[in-house]
Amino acid sequence: MTATTPENSPHIRYWWEDLEVGSSRDLGSISPTTEEIVAFASQFDPQPFHLDPEAAKASVFGNLCASGWHTCAMAMRLMVTNFLCESSSLGSPGLESLKWQKPVFPGDTLNLRHTITEKRPMSKRPDVGLVRTVWEMFNQHGEKVLHMEGYGMFRRREVEPPRSAAARVAAPQGG
Repeated sequence: MTATTPENSPHIRYWWEDLEVGSSRDLGSISPTTEEIVAFASQFDPQPFHLDPEAAKASVFGNLCASGWHTCAMAMRLMVTNFLCESSSLGSPGLESLKWQKPVFPGDTLNLRHTITEKRPMSKRPDVGLVRTVWEMFNQHGEKVLHMEGYGMFRRREVEPPRSAAARVAAPQGG
């Protein structure tokens, strides 16, 4: 298996080293249709307020709304299309927080913002770095509909060779 390096991956624009704590990027918008909401719910979350406009009117939402999982999937689509496909992404070990804060209705225009809050090299994989991020999705009224926090793994452009245990013990301490 060949290692991914800047030389053999010219399509990669963002490596772990390029991702700065505090940086934020807008990752585009998406507008779900009634048909898309019903299709997703039919397959993955067949609750009446996601499937039937009449049943949805009687629900706490008052209207047909997207599944929270559909909202997550739309956020993921924007993330992949507008960032991850140009990065050295290696996937994610998982989420720490997920909140659906407002319902998403047909025709809403959703905008995704991604903010980096932390980064560090992985201790057991020196060629990989972890990046902690906050994903916030807003509707056309500026209301937050989704808040997610979690980690992504990214290949590093520059990898320091691992030092032996003896070298770590013998290394000088201090500033």
